[in-house]
Amino acid sequence: MMSSNKVRDHYELHPYPRYPLLASVRRCDTYAMNLQALWARFNGEFLEAVKGRILIAGSGSFAPYPMALSNPSAKVTALDLSAENLKRARLHCLIHGRRNVNFIQGDILDQAIAPGPFNFIDSFGVIHHLDDPLSGLRSLERRLVPGGIIRLMVYGRYARQEAESIRRAVKLLGITDLDGLKKLIAKARPGGRMREYLENSWEARSDSGLADLFLNPCVRTYRIDAFLEMVDRTRLKPLLFAHRDALPDPSAEIERLRRLDRRRETPTNIVCYLGLDAAGPAPPEGKTMLRINPSLVKTVSLPHLRPVRVAGRLGADNPLLDRAERHFLR
Repeated sequence: MMSSNKVRDHYELHPYPRYPLLASVRRCDTYAMNLQALWARFNGEFLEAVKGRILIAGSGSFAPYPMALSNPSAKVTALDLSAENLKRARLHCLIHGRRNVNFIQGDILDQAIAPGPFNFIDSFGVIHHLDDPLSGLRSLERRLVPGGIIRLMVYGRYARQEAESIRRAVKLLGITDLDGLKKLIAKARPGGRMREYLENSWEARSDSGLADLFLNPCVRTYRIDAFLEMVDRTRLKPLLFAHRDALPDPSAEIERLRRLDRRRETPTNIVCYLGLDAAGPAPPEGKTMLRINPSLVKTVSLPHLRPVRVAGRLGADNPLLDRAERHFLR
């Protein structure tokens, strides 16, 4: 509980991520969050949109907006330790007209809070901030319906090693606030490891990103075998890895990550869809029907189903505002 309090206090001071409130997302860029597509892919059957129940476990200050955009008819619950994170997330949804989100402050370990059951739980970059990540994963598992899906992201050991080296140094130096961190960064010599990392990290370009990288009080990292050992102690099964360059077959991807881990060259965090008694995909013959991911329908030209290019990331760059526009927004 002590760690939960420290993590909560951290995010009360540094809501994360702190995207501009006017930052928008195209629905086609939210395809990986669409419950109907996920349910059909992993259970081989259609789930009515209005029956979908989704939990964002550790929502942060932004995720409820794209989740609600991807699933406009589902019931979305955003659960987070931090009132400041939820305040900003609620405002972002309000500005962009998303009304199907219920915001709850609380700990994912408390089974009485947002008990579910849920069809889909998104916990992206959360359980590695717990003293006992296994307890966190089991708590999420107990909230799932049979066939339910969890999207989980945890830090990869070697993808995170430079950031962790800096974070440990910051802790040893007794730096606990953003001003002290910035003073340290200002002293980083050109060409040094710290300066090089900061120049190549998009997170380090914002105060909230710096705080999350180097001041977070509780961080764990994972090799693939440690991740699988944790998953094996639940009833959940890996369905699909979704990090950069992941192979479509989970077993093949596990072996690829093991080889990279042995060489300490694994370049990504681990992103994995886990299932609870998932029925598996529909057979490719008989009465099986194909259906376009609802988030992508408007990007497809009918009747020939010619796909239109979809960006490989969330959002799009906003144009710079001129002086009159900034004055109006103020």
